[in-house]
Amino acid sequence: MMDSRTERRVPGRVKEVTSLSNPIVKDIKALALKKFRDQQHAFMAEGLKLVIDALDSGWKIKTLVFAKAGRGNAAVEKTAARTVAAGGLVLQVSEKVLAAITRRDNPQMVVGVFEQRYLPLKDVEPAGSDVWVALDRVRDPGNLGTIIRTADAVGAKGVILVGDCTDPFSVETVRATMGSIFSVPLARADAETFTAWRRGLSALVAGTHLKGSVDYRSVDYSTKPVLLLMGNEQQGLPGSLAEICDTLVRIPQAGRADSLNLAVATGVMLYEIRRNALPMEGKIDA
Repeated sequence: MMDSRTERRVPGRVKEVTSLSNPIVKDIKALALKKFRDQQHAFMAEGLKLVIDALDSGWKIKTLVFAKAGRGNAAVEKTAARTVAAGGLVLQVSEKVLAAITRRDNPQMVVGVFEQRYLPLKDVEPAGSDVWVALDRVRDPGNLGTIIRTADAVGAKGVILVGDCTDPFSVETVRATMGSIFSVPLARADAETFTAWRRGLSALVAGTHLKGSVDYRSVDYSTKPVLLLMGNEQQGLPGSLAEICDTLVRIPQAGRADSLNLAVATGVMLYEIRRNALPMEGKIDA
């Protein structure tokens, strides 16, 4: 039985926890590992704004964790009430517990645990001026998170993960998305399934490749939906995926660097593809 000194009920169906040995706390801490994220079909998101954005976007919250200092904060208490109404658990924890959960010395005041969500690849049907990004074996969480954030910024419809990619629901990737994980649909498939799906696709499939003979700025991306296919950080697009592209493009370089970072190259491509669709005036993001 749990020691009453480390766990008690507080108003509003909130459970107060101060012990690191609490089994719920242990389960949340375990989400730092992909094995347990997959087992629980869950992931963590840090920060009150991200949690609110996720709830506003219809994501299912399993647990809301907030620091004791958040007690009395109207926004935190409203979010706690929304969590309870959605069937989730609310924990009020000590700073020590929150630091252990987030693995940060100065953690955010609020952490949400959400169910993972993937869109079935068969349901991805680009139409009109839609733009999708497909990433082959992306390995770096920072790159993936930045690409998801950039896809959100330009109004792309979603990201498809092909092959053995880094986990989009890792703590590092979620942090790098800055909340865009809740706005950008994700699909995933092995290379064979993706290739079969592409055969039935009515879209311009453009890939970046070191052997690309076409300047990325010279392609007309406005005639049909676009699928942008980007390769692995070290190896680029393999021949099997390069072959299914309608056009292979290159991004010219004037300096001595022999390649661009994957997230940077994807950003360059997305802004060119969406150039005519983006407003001349709008938010400026630093």
